[in-house]
Amino acid sequence: RIGSATSLSSAIVNTRLQELVKLFKERTEKVKEKLIDPDVTSDEESPVASPAAAPVPPPGGQEEGDKPSGDDHYCEMLCCTFKYRPWLDRLKSYQFPSSIDPLTNLMYVLWLFFVVMAWNWNCWLIPVRWAFPYQTPANIHCWLLVDYLCDLIYLLDILVFQTRLQFVQGGDIITDKKAMKENYLRSQRFKMDVLCLLPLDFFYFKVGVNPLLRFPRCLKYMAFFEFNNRLEAILTKAYIYRVIRTTAYLLYSLHVNSCLYYWASAYEGLGSTTWVYDGEGNSYIRCYYWAVKTLITIGGLPDPKTLFEIVFQLLNYFTGVFAFSVMIGQMRDVVGAATAGQTYYRSCMDSTIKYMNFYKIPKTVQNRVKTWYEYTWHSQGMLDESELLVQLPDKMRLDIAIDVNYNIVSKVALFQGCDRQMIFDMLKRLRSVVYLPNDYVCKKGEIGREMYIIQAGQVQVLGGPDGKSVLVTLKAGSVFGEISLLAAGGGNRRTANVVAHGFANLFILEKKDLNEILVHYPESQKLLRKKAKKMLKSNNKPKDEKGGPGDSLIIPPKAETPKLFKAALAATGRMGGKGPLVRLRWRLKELKEMQA
Repeated sequence: RIGSATSLSSAIVNTRLQELVKLFKERTEKVKEKLIDPDVTSDEESPVASPAAAPVPPPGGQEEGDKPSGDDHYCEMLCCTFKYRPWLDRLKSYQFPSSIDPLTNLMYVLWLFFVVMAWNWNCWLIPVRWAFPYQTPANIHCWLLVDYLCDLIYLLDILVFQTRLQFVQGGDIITDKKAMKENYLRSQRFKMDVLCLLPLDFFYFKVGVNPLLRFPRCLKYMAFFEFNNRLEAILTKAYIYRVIRTTAYLLYSLHVNSCLYYWASAYEGLGSTTWVYDGEGNSYIRCYYWAVKTLITIGGLPDPKTLFEIVFQLLNYFTGVFAFSVMIGQMRDVVGAATAGQTYYRSCMDSTIKYMNFYKIPKTVQNRVKTWYEYTWHSQGMLDESELLVQLPDKMRLDIAIDVNYNIVSKVALFQGCDRQMIFDMLKRLRSVVYLPNDYVCKKGEIGREMYIIQAGQVQVLGGPDGKSVLVTLKAGSVFGEISLLAAGGGNRRTANVVAHGFANLFILEKKDLNEILVHYPESQKLLRKKAKKMLKSNNKPKDEKGGPGDSLIIPPKAETPKLFKAALAATGRMGGKGPLVRLRWRLKELKEMQA
């Protein structure tokens, strides 16, 4: 009994020691992986807060939950408590920025909108008030109120906004208040802004309220063109605004012509001849109708009678032909720029169809090519994304690639823990490819030279005895083929067929591109090879245990020499002499030396 108890206790001790050794080995491996790959999460539990750090309840026994929420704001008035909006506090504490970036600040674009509205008020209504009898002593105070409100907007633009605009000098962005103010005072913009605010209104006391004295207010045209540039930079479909603006140019030219026609009619006398306005109906609408027929040269107008009418009509015809041709040319440019991409797509497709017809390509192939063109164009708006980015600097291309592709690539297990800059370099090498339904992305037995990342769509991995059974369906964000980027020898052959299920947009990273990048990152190269070996080992483990064809070794290891044969060779060597065993022994010795 004592002996059996001793053997039992020693067995328990040995088992415990083996468990401790195994635990120490696992701990050592985890520490090594942590040193190599800093992104590996630790198994240690997060520290627990000490009891001393627990929050102390406030005096009076009131719990924290009994207090009003921090997002609720209250004010007391007499005996009642009212809840008020927090945006009032933010509005009270708002501070106007000391400098404004004119290229990216949306608040400045909004302010330019108000300046342009004031400028349009002057440009459109000064001619109307001068020519038509719409400004009367009864409503003069309303006209003057809006006039001086526009003047106030002009003045605020000079004093508040233009003196705070950042500018570039010698490659540096200047934000100093004094420098920004001096830059504005030296600019042509300041001279035009001062000229448009000439106080000609003081002549009202001598000649009366004449709208022509406000004509300098129309000289603030630089704000209008700046607003156009800023607005087109933030609009997704800027060509729509360009069409509206070009149409407004045409309408304004007709507006001015109608005002001039009414003035000429009043100068000759309303209804004095058949050519002038007869004074019936709405004066502005009737004059605008006459201006449209004149500028567009429709015809059907009464012939002028006096010399003044003939000269006026000739100038109208010349101006109409010139203005109308300019408007048509500008509209053609706007529409051409808006449809430039569509025109390029049609020309490429027509050239491809012409090529396929010339070489008598089968109709099935031609239909697939047409389908690829149509889907690629409608899905991404261009045929090749690299053509769009080739004009950008390398840094901007990297920023766009990070925003588009980094979230997908960072989830690839093979690249986790690698140098961040290596990932950035790799993002610029990704190439977008569109696969049609039932297209083979890769086939079994092919040499793998690229990795695939699914951007949109699905692909199916086929296998089984007939090679047509769906083993798994990969969706957007999935990655396959990453092991083939680092596998050497014959280990990088595809093990299954991958087919596009529907339309699929894939990112492709080629092996040669990755090798060019890894030259500059040796530590990441070592880490990638180690991870690739682990992934290959985990993928091949079930097949290796069964002894099936999962062994990836091209040359199998040499079988071990039988023990009886070894003993016979050793005895022959001790005894000496000649014979087949002696010759075989020397032959084996020579082979070992050659192998060494």
